[in-house]
Amino acid sequence: MKIKPPTLDDIEIIAEQYGLELSVEDLESFQGLMTGTLASYERIDELVEPKPPVKYPRTPGYRPEPAENPLNAWYYKCAITGARGGKLKGRTVVVKDNVCVAGVPMMNGTAVLESYTPDIDATVVTRLLDAGAEIVGKSVCESLCFSGGSHTSDTGPVRNPHNRAHSTGGSSSGSAALVASGEVDLAIGGDQGGSIRMPASWCGVYGLKPTHGLVPYTGAFPIELTLDHLGPITSNVSDCAVMLEAIAGDDGMDPRQRNVRTERYSKALTGDVSDLRIGIVSEGFGWANSSEADVDEAVRNAAGVFGKLGASVEEVSIPMHLDGIHIWNAIAIEGAAALMIKGNSMGTNWEGYYNTGLLDVFARGRLTRPNDLSETTKLVMLMGQYMEDNYHGRYYAKGQNLSRKLRNAYDAALRNYDVLLMPTLPMKATKIPPHDCSREEVVARGLEMLNNTAPFDASSHPAMTVPCAMSDGLPVGMMLIGRHFDESTLLRAAHAFEQNSNWNS
Repeated sequence: MKIKPPTLDDIEIIAEQYGLELSVEDLESFQGLMTGTLASYERIDELVEPKPPVKYPRTPGYRPEPAENPLNAWYYKCAITGARGGKLKGRTVVVKDNVCVAGVPMMNGTAVLESYTPDIDATVVTRLLDAGAEIVGKSVCESLCFSGGSHTSDTGPVRNPHNRAHSTGGSSSGSAALVASGEVDLAIGGDQGGSIRMPASWCGVYGLKPTHGLVPYTGAFPIELTLDHLGPITSNVSDCAVMLEAIAGDDGMDPRQRNVRTERYSKALTGDVSDLRIGIVSEGFGWANSSEADVDEAVRNAAGVFGKLGASVEEVSIPMHLDGIHIWNAIAIEGAAALMIKGNSMGTNWEGYYNTGLLDVFARGRLTRPNDLSETTKLVMLMGQYMEDNYHGRYYAKGQNLSRKLRNAYDAALRNYDVLLMPTLPMKATKIPPHDCSREEVVARGLEMLNNTAPFDASSHPAMTVPCAMSDGLPVGMMLIGRHFDESTLLRAAHAFEQNSNWNS
């Protein structure tokens, strides 16, 4: 397209935004200087940008009717057949709807993006298909993935298969619900503050947030580069290990990936944990926003299973864990406002693959329909911009610096223990708020449960939720945390617990 050159009024408005005092002669001078650079933009417009290849044929699929979608967990159904063989041959996979699947509409939970259909496959999608899986659809996720409940998507709330009046958790709400209900074998989830682990915990399935960068984020809608993760949600540990083998590893297009180390994770599932040292993190229990003592009790009882299997199990204190949620807030709020909102989902200053089509569609939707964004997203926009305007990024920067201190605190404990253990969430699944509830209730049900999960997005450690009990008809999750790139030990411990517990009875 022809690039429209700036008028003198355009330049004057920009100058005023930056506090510049320019005369008419100054404005004309700068206008002339811009002419040469505009030629570069016009040439860029003529060049064809590279795109990741789409290897497997497919049709767009369809939006299922309510009778075919009782939990409201499907956004789209489709059928994309992968390679003829592979470690995931015969397995059905649903992909969280913040991840691009070429030719299949993508909404990311918000009507602002509803007209977008990707023309690329995310790296994880290609890898799943290369491993022989069949992708059977896109799962509903929360609006721009900014909620830990399952009530903010513009397609309506996703309902917990254990009790449809209750939340599945978010933001990978549909992914967890579809695995828990047995409608699919495997699911891709995303995690910036706990969005794999929270819905997996409340739905009673397994969810693994890998080490930051282990699984490429290329082709997924980001929130904040230093917090973005993709990972598996499955009904058993073996599937989780094999799925991670299929999707992990450097793809050369994601700046989140540095010194990535992969393993044959399925080989770790020996059932033997007799040599493991497990530290129960005291600060992960007794949060003030939970009066549900049954959750803490269930997780401590579950920890005792490891002791019966011969592991060393003891209490450990990590006082800085209590500050993890505060550090995460500073990074997530200002970072998301800059990258996801003002940066129109892509931002700048990073090397990797930029999805220009997604950027353009989201920018136009966001700018023309800002009132259609969710209440949690509006809160992030307003708070993030306020902090930027008044404190100029100081607290984002300090949060990032403190995240290294937080990482070091966990690393210090992990020098003495192979696995850290705590409740995934301080409460069981909450009720889905009514449609006409207050903004305060919408936000509370979306953000009140992050205390234990969010710190490990900031610290980059792998963390996995393991279903460990049922209470009042709802699942309780136990979270295991490990050293960076040591997913094998987490999976080994989770598998041993799975084989020696009867958590859902």
